[in-house]
Amino acid sequence: MGYKFLVEVSARHIHLCREDLEKLFGEGYELTVKKYLSQPGEFASEERLTVVGPKRELANVSILGPLRAETQVEISLTDARSIGVTVPVRESGDIKGSAGCKLVGPKGSIELEEGVIAAMRHIHFTEEDAAEAGVKNKQIVNVKIETEGRSLTFGDVVVRVKDTYATAMHIDTDEGNAAGITGEIFGEIVD
Repeated sequence: MGYKFLVEVSARHIHLCREDLEKLFGEGYELTVKKYLSQPGEFASEERLTVVGPKRELANVSILGPLRAETQVEISLTDARSIGVTVPVRESGDIKGSAGCKLVGPKGSIELEEGVIAAMRHIHFTEEDAAEAGVKNKQIVNVKIETEGRSLTFGDVVVRVKDTYATAMHIDTDEGNAAGITGEIFGEIVD
């Protein structure tokens, strides 16, 4: 049996830069931690925003912290179609030339010219775990997930290696639903 790792379903969310946080919530505003996530130092905040596209909006979208250098909205392809935007599948942080949208907060709104993506499925590895699994940073792998009646193998999974990570795979809600994921589930890299 090969190396197994936790698979987590990442719902739609927003990463904000300081400037945009203050436009949406007010000068000097700080995010309130609701719960810490599996990746060290990352958290879901109490704060929510509305994501507005040409066709409709997504209300109560979670903001993840800490703040980043650039604002980014991560939604599923189903979400993108529903609000009327065409999004590229990209690694987090790769937003150049991506879709735009409007973000609405309690103190204001902003128009993003770019920054809306569907996150590429990926596995965070510590260096030690990557060595044990026999993978390298930026390697593309296939991952098998076994579930009751919906087992499948995901292709095009990017490996991300850094010692500040906790080892876990992240997929979006479309992908989680396709595999019928409920509760704790583990994946395994396959050929």
